[in-house]
Amino acid sequence: MQETPWLHWFRDLFLEQGVGPDWAVYLNAAIVLIALLLVLFVVDFILRKSIVTVFRLFSDRTKTSFDDFLSESNFPRFVAHVIPVLIVRYTLGHLFEDLPVTRGISLTAVDVYSVILAALICRSVLRSLREYLKTKPLFNDKPLDSYVQVMMIIIWIIAMLVIAYRVSGESFITLTSLGAVSALLLLIFKDTILGFIASIQITVNDIVRIGDWITFNRYGADGYVTEINLATVRVQNFDNTFTTIPTYSLISDSFQNWRGMQESAGRRIKRSLLIKQNSVRYLTDADLQELKKIQLITSYIEQRQKTHLDYNAQHGYDSSLIINGRQQTNLGVFRKYIDAYLHKNNAINKDLFLMVRHLQPTPKGIPVEIYCFSYDKNWVNYEHIQADIFDHLIAAVKYFDLEIYEYPSGVDLKGED
Repeated sequence: MQETPWLHWFRDLFLEQGVGPDWAVYLNAAIVLIALLLVLFVVDFILRKSIVTVFRLFSDRTKTSFDDFLSESNFPRFVAHVIPVLIVRYTLGHLFEDLPVTRGISLTAVDVYSVILAALICRSVLRSLREYLKTKPLFNDKPLDSYVQVMMIIIWIIAMLVIAYRVSGESFITLTSLGAVSALLLLIFKDTILGFIASIQITVNDIVRIGDWITFNRYGADGYVTEINLATVRVQNFDNTFTTIPTYSLISDSFQNWRGMQESAGRRIKRSLLIKQNSVRYLTDADLQELKKIQLITSYIEQRQKTHLDYNAQHGYDSSLIINGRQQTNLGVFRKYIDAYLHKNNAINKDLFLMVRHLQPTPKGIPVEIYCFSYDKNWVNYEHIQADIFDHLIAAVKYFDLEIYEYPSGVDLKGED
């Protein structure tokens, strides 16, 4: 290696003054090293300020936001360290040419720092790319964090292998070493690998997106997905608490995603009224005349009454006993009233499925279930629509001489005086 005179000026000076060769070399190295560190500190400071300032001015003039994210991720600061590192490596190689052991150690340390610096620059670029893509509608609901984390793991693994090779001088690129390293990586990063596979499946199959409302009873999660990482999915519950779910659980366990409801034309209402069975009875002519005053079912009662009279007369049923032949019941007419009421309700989407039905009788009464869909899917508005419907129906039950079941209260057990 060609000697650089200015790096050994102090050594020659000490030799002229009668200092021993070894001491002259050591003193020269110490003085030049201290001076070099001072110069590098000044150069690094100037470069860092200059590059950061220029980069910021450049990013302010451009329309894209990617360079803004680069600036926020300290990319200019890391790039500013590249030139001082190159200066240090060149200088140390000549400064310690008379000290081969020190030269080897110092150059190895600089190489290790260079690899780490390269990894940090890659990390800044990946983070900036992630934040930039999140601003795009096509990617803002995708698990970008998972992919960035996987790429960073790969980068750091490569960096560690390069550092290990530089420190030990042994190559790791052999079949035996690759097998051992692979087994070790599989053991250490098992959850990470599973999370990465889950992230890919989640994206390809469109299972979950950021912003989806999910319910995952196993983990007590009920809220919106705010983040999908390599290892966990973060859910903000409706009580403003956060629940973290292993990413792999989203493809291995069952959970409920409400996105389909949010993207559909309506939100389902599925609730029952429990009618006391002993309040169900046949309707007399007087009852029917009174119920005809309810305008929603006037035409229905008249039509059914005529149909039943014609049928009973045709078959010769004895009308003195009301059970003979076809007769209308208060529960049947009430069920028809509910159906007519829902069809007249502007909050209900009549293009979707709408049904009023009986369920199997229970010890608590006969469930009359309402199955329909509201136009408004907003939770608060949906609850108001549902409450308005059942407020009305609960109040309307008594007009049909029906009773709603409920557990006896103290007043019921006490009775009236």
